[in-house]
Amino acid sequence: KGFLGFACFSLLCGLVSLLLIGIAAWGIGFGLISSFRVVGVAIAVGIFLFLIALVGLIGAVKHHQVLLFFYMIILLLVFIVQFSVSCACLALNKEQQSQLLEVGWNNTNSARTDIERNLNCCGFRTFDPNETCLSDCFRSHQCRPCLLVIEEYSGMVLRFVGGIGLFFSFTEILGVWLTYRYRNQKDPRANPSAFL
Repeated sequence: KGFLGFACFSLLCGLVSLLLIGIAAWGIGFGLISSFRVVGVAIAVGIFLFLIALVGLIGAVKHHQVLLFFYMIILLLVFIVQFSVSCACLALNKEQQSQLLEVGWNNTNSARTDIERNLNCCGFRTFDPNETCLSDCFRSHQCRPCLLVIEEYSGMVLRFVGGIGLFFSFTEILGVWLTYRYRNQKDPRANPSAFL
């Protein structure tokens, strides 16, 4: 009976990882993201989560104590990281968001051109008609600075990402609990007359 809940949890983790990989591939396929670093990190995290889910499923099917133990430990570490990042997303104020956005703006040219093209804005804090910009509004020289456009969405996105991250971090704690319970059950395939 514990196997079914645990297997469903591992399958859910696997589906979430495949969804993450699919969204990253979709973003680059439709030209929304041109930074291979961002896509590479998203795909790497998706593959990592998929491997963790696979370890959990294999450990559950074989009732392998060592695999289940390491699955529990890795899931607990992922919980700590994800919970911390989610709390940080929810705790950022407008000034901190602006500083982080400016650091990101200054460090990535490909993301800068993607933002200008997709959000129809030019420059970060001010619009300078002497700089080059790939936005449609650049021809008419009536562009808004990108900070104003990004700030409209950044608070909402950070709250959304923080909330989703908290939800999944608590489901990971549920996974640790399910793993602990399943790991401590007697193996149904074991010989009942055996001492261990």
